[in-house]
Amino acid sequence: MLAASFYLVSRYEEYLPHQKDYYGRYAHENSLAHTEGFLKIPLVNHWINHLAEAIHTIFPAFIPRFPAFSFLPTYDIDIAYSYQHKGWLRNIGGFLRSPSLDRIRVLAGMEKDPFDAYDWMDELHEQNGLHPLYFFLVSARNGTYDKNILPHKEAMWKLVRRHASKYAIGLHPSWQSGDHPSLLKKEKEQLEAMAQAGQATQSGQTGLSLSRQHYIRFSLPRTFQHLLAAGITDDYSMGYGSINGFRASVASSFYWYDLEKEEQTCLHLHPFCFMEANSFYEQKQYANETYDEMNHYLKACKQINGTLITIWHNNFLGSGKDTQEWKDLYSRFIAQVLQ
Repeated sequence: MLAASFYLVSRYEEYLPHQKDYYGRYAHENSLAHTEGFLKIPLVNHWINHLAEAIHTIFPAFIPRFPAFSFLPTYDIDIAYSYQHKGWLRNIGGFLRSPSLDRIRVLAGMEKDPFDAYDWMDELHEQNGLHPLYFFLVSARNGTYDKNILPHKEAMWKLVRRHASKYAIGLHPSWQSGDHPSLLKKEKEQLEAMAQAGQATQSGQTGLSLSRQHYIRFSLPRTFQHLLAAGITDDYSMGYGSINGFRASVASSFYWYDLEKEEQTCLHLHPFCFMEANSFYEQKQYANETYDEMNHYLKACKQINGTLITIWHNNFLGSGKDTQEWKDLYSRFIAQVLQ
């Protein structure tokens, strides 16, 4: 059991020769959890509980203590606004590719930008006493997979500062930083400047020591080594960008073990098990199917006193007509968590 737990949590299989997916990531189809059908179960937590019960049976004076179940809503702000603050060239190009009256009305100030869900999200958090975590993409240049509002825009400075003043925030390293690691530190410094560094997180650490990889793009051990070198202490990327489930078969945070160097590091990993983009784009689910899926992960994490970390994006919670169902299901799910 201990060897199997180490194999799963250390992500030993990701160091072995394997097939990459379309985005050059470790394909979830390679994993033991997928092939053996336990991807949706925090198996290691169950093993730990069984071990504690066995020890207690032999030594009744041993009383195991486990943390209580917790829920952490997190958000990736890949594209802060759909039409606003992109400049005329990007908007003209976008209109020519996909003509839309909505774009014209938003730019004319007649309607709210469909990705501007921030007031609604604030209200949801305040009403339910939630302490969310936001990750901002602040790439200095746009690219195929980096389509953020550029960080020199005043609107982005205001948005980051607004969130840093009341929430924990972290860096969403760009796709480009995966190819050019020197960009990682520059993006971190950029976000620190925008946030007026020093805002405290729930754990008492500075929010700008936190990160989650854009597109959940990472490879072991290089990506995590680069994060450590850049001063990142807590990473929230341990999950798949192609399917929901427990990538490391655990619903509790743990310190990353660098197999290449055979040492435990100070990089604290916080695994997520659900991302709405996986449900929508990869698993091709309807909103009601996703609601059931989220409740499965809620039950699975509660059962073993784990931490349920979810990922949502502002565009799924905005005013777009095609995402209203998803916004509604998220509200219903939050109510379900707090029951």
